[in-house]
Amino acid sequence: MKRIILGIDGMSCSACSQGIEKYLKKQDGIIDINVNLVMANATIDYDETKLDKSKIEKFINDVGFKSTGIYKLKEEKRRSKEKIFFIIFSILAVIVLYVSMFSMFGVPLPRFLDYNINPKTYSIVLLVLVVPFLVYGFDIIKNGIKSLFLGVPNMDTLVALGVTSSLGYSIYSFVMVMLGKTSSVHNLYFESCAIIIYFIKLGRFIDKTNKDKTREAIKKLVQITPNIARLKVGAEEKEVSIDEIQKGDTLICRPGEKIAVDGIIINGSTHIDEAFITGESMPVKKVQGDKVVAGSINFDGYIEYEAEKIGRDSTVSEIVRLVVEATNTKMKISKLADKVSGIFVPCVMGIALVTFIVYLCLGMGFNVALNFFVTVLVVACPCALGLSTPLAIVISVGKCASKGILVKNSETLEIASKIDTVVFDKTGTLTYGNLKIAKFINFSAGLNEKEIIKYVYSLEALSTHPIKNAFSQRASEEKVEAFQVDDFKNINGMGIIGKIQNKTIICGNNKILSKFKVKNKQPNIEKEIGALGSIVYVAVENELVGLYVVSDIIKDDAKEIVKKLQNKNIEVVLLSGDSKEVAESIAHELNIKTVYAGVLPSEKSKIIGKLKKESKHVLMCGDGINDSPALASADIGVSVSNGTDIAMSSSDVVLMNDNLTRIGDLLDIGKRTIKNIKQNLFWAFFYNTLMVPIATGAFSFIGVIINPMIAGIAMVLSSLTVVLNALRLKK
Repeated sequence: MKRIILGIDGMSCSACSQGIEKYLKKQDGIIDINVNLVMANATIDYDETKLDKSKIEKFINDVGFKSTGIYKLKEEKRRSKEKIFFIIFSILAVIVLYVSMFSMFGVPLPRFLDYNINPKTYSIVLLVLVVPFLVYGFDIIKNGIKSLFLGVPNMDTLVALGVTSSLGYSIYSFVMVMLGKTSSVHNLYFESCAIIIYFIKLGRFIDKTNKDKTREAIKKLVQITPNIARLKVGAEEKEVSIDEIQKGDTLICRPGEKIAVDGIIINGSTHIDEAFITGESMPVKKVQGDKVVAGSINFDGYIEYEAEKIGRDSTVSEIVRLVVEATNTKMKISKLADKVSGIFVPCVMGIALVTFIVYLCLGMGFNVALNFFVTVLVVACPCALGLSTPLAIVISVGKCASKGILVKNSETLEIASKIDTVVFDKTGTLTYGNLKIAKFINFSAGLNEKEIIKYVYSLEALSTHPIKNAFSQRASEEKVEAFQVDDFKNINGMGIIGKIQNKTIICGNNKILSKFKVKNKQPNIEKEIGALGSIVYVAVENELVGLYVVSDIIKDDAKEIVKKLQNKNIEVVLLSGDSKEVAESIAHELNIKTVYAGVLPSEKSKIIGKLKKESKHVLMCGDGINDSPALASADIGVSVSNGTDIAMSSSDVVLMNDNLTRIGDLLDIGKRTIKNIKQNLFWAFFYNTLMVPIATGAFSFIGVIINPMIAGIAMVLSSLTVVLNALRLKK
């Protein structure tokens, strides 16, 4: 299976996106497809043995739309040509209304344009005026008819049917006028054709402008990286474009300049502003060996760094890819709206046809029946319904990205609105993970601490657990070097084991002692000193020789987020592999009531499952590596990232910094997003529920009636209501 994201031009409503999805899913080789109306693209999973890019693009063209190739998120500059055309047709629309509706408003009109005096001239002028509008809206008419014949009717189909019906009858009436039957001048609907097309184009112009606004937060990511970098060549430096940089090149960055590509500092130190990626305004201290991210700003120092990730491999590119993919996924509430949109257009066509037949049967005349037929088709535009969900999703995902919250799936926002339980891992999540040795107890008569730390340091150097940093620091203080280790093994949730100088060395918790039948000389010691920190036992040749107590520091924002969640009536749970004493000590300090201690990584997911069986909606926050099973089991998995390993994380959400309060922001954004979508859907359904009956003339007995032109204005206003409501999420 292969995935491709293609740009699509010409979509105007959810029926368009639904039509593309429906048509492509029928094609052999298409596995899955999600079309995003707001981002104007489609994420397509396909069988590369059966299809390629050109064949998929042909399918899109067949259904009446145009593929613009591989989707690239870039700043779109609205062409002056498009604006000029719109201004010209706005002037023409005023002229059409002036000529056709002067009698309604008592506006004076030249005699040769007065249909009472010169009906033939009047008819010819209207025909001439409508021709440019037919050319202007030809894409709508063509796509609408094409979609109808393919069995995937959309908004263009409704407009095309309305315009062509009015046009056909108007041309017939025009011929009658030219043949001398001047009374047929009252049956001309040229102005309706022109004004309907104009208002449809107006609506799309407004929608396009506002869709661009919804993408602003995402677009900013693309504009972050500089176009020029300083390349060090020998003792000299020269300016090069980003495209010229190769992996391994040495680059220079001075104060006030941006980092050009992801890399590692090889000389110098500075403070780096990474606000664009982490959402944190305070610059971060960076020294030799630290990683820097493309687009971040060098605050106050001179550094040289080695290019590590360039182009598509960069952190920014990865973020953009994941954010775009997130906006292309669909919430459950969105799928409901899509289903409604899928049957909406055929239903409207049916209602319009029934209305037409009823008025003919009532003897109201062909022109009256046609007027109501066209009005129903135009007023029942599914634009508002189609924009309800994707607009809110794009804004919210972009808002999250600007705060350093990388949401990988839009459905996460929907789930976030329901979260009532948040589970935290301890080490590296609620605590900094900067572990230090708080206490050492020697049980051996033959070994001193320097010899024991050398064994432990040698083993821990091969481990990936944060606890190894504590032993590295102690080894540095004692000035010892590591032994060579053979047969190294990591035993999940227990510890590590290996051979040093043909001796079996074991390091870990009480469980590893039991596993290898090592006798604990002081079985009650954990009760005495366990609250000080995590206990690491050391055994040589199955004899316990000592133990270390390793302590950690609680993060500054841990208390704040726990209190914030509890104030929202969200239960907070601590889930830790540490001893009961350590876990309860941390929990007590943070005022967390529910604690699960001494839990193996494989058991964490079972506890998450247990909470979910109790009908709880669970968010799990961990380090993204050791907690992967638990993160995958939770309704939402949130991992804390250093800003450069986002592609490795299996979680649903990545916090691009250590700021845990962003979890509260995520939940708030989720609730506001769903609330906004429900409001949008309400207004979209309310509009159609109200306007379709009015368009059929059902309320004409009380004087409430509209014509096709008023229907076009109402359609624009309905879409504008939804767009403006969605844009409130930006605040």
